[in-house]
Amino acid sequence: MSDTLFGKIIRREVPADIVYEDEDVLGFNDISPQAPLHVLFIPKKPLATIDDARADDALLLGRLMLAAAGYARAQGVAADGYRLVVNCNAHGGQTVFHLHVHLLAGRRMHWPPG
Repeated sequence: MSDTLFGKIIRREVPADIVYEDEDVLGFNDISPQAPLHVLFIPKKPLATIDDARADDALLLGRLMLAAAGYARAQGVAADGYRLVVNCNAHGGQTVFHLHVHLLAGRRMHWPPG
């Protein structure tokens, strides 16, 4: 398991406000939310970045996205809309090197984001 902050959350070595979990994916509230709803979805398999994913990770990546979308529907924000974001490496804005999807909702999103 990855020794990043997110790996420690998966192993329950660091507390997190976990809102979703299945066999492959963990979802928890962001500690510095950028929207009224800001949840991070991470694969339990350690992948540093989306660039590290390979063809045999396709099912896992699909499950990651579907978990986030399902959570958005369950929280009642899907009809108004939401944003899913994956940052990759430093110039892409990634700060924790364990692949994660940001689910942002509860307000109107703007473009470009940054």
